[in-house]
Amino acid sequence: MPDAIVTYPALAARLLTLPPSCGPARLVAVDGPSGAGKSTFTDHLAAVLVGAPIIRSDDFSVPWDADPLTWWRPLEMAVLDPLRDGRPAVLRRYDWHHDRYGPQERIPPAPVAIVEGVGAAWAGSPAAYRIWIDAPRDLRRARALDRDGPEYAEAWDAWSTRESTHFTEDGTRARCDLRVDGTTFTQHRFRTPT
Repeated sequence: MPDAIVTYPALAARLLTLPPSCGPARLVAVDGPSGAGKSTFTDHLAAVLVGAPIIRSDDFSVPWDADPLTWWRPLEMAVLDPLRDGRPAVLRRYDWHHDRYGPQERIPPAPVAIVEGVGAAWAGSPAAYRIWIDAPRDLRRARALDRDGPEYAEAWDAWSTRESTHFTEDGTRARCDLRVDGTTFTQHRFRTPT
């Protein structure tokens, strides 16, 4: 059976029909291993979900040698708890290049909020919809080292092992509502393996 081709507007329409899962918001979790294409996919999806805030694991300080869920408690306190109460969240996004947090940013409750990063769709997430993005390990590693620099090769390899252990123990991939091929999506559509 051939893979299915889906457009971002079609996915956005589906998401807007879901019941809210975090206060008034339908929380969409975009998860998968490092370098799979989560950030790019999330940007394309958010472009059609006008006004949908994106909160990324990279917005928090997560050392290379940390547990993949290190960012979850700070996410809950800064973003999810206020949104759950229907209040705006206040987030200071971490700047990895300068090793510091940026200015406070107000995140108002919205019909859809996207949480993206390793661990976004874990069992404890209040996600209304979970998306798994994956690509072959060699491609993911090349993307990550192109993004972060070749000096992070050893750290990325160790991180890859930790995230793989997390995904296996949590059963993340099996829990996801949608699987996306991270090798071929474009700005307008993506492929879901069948």
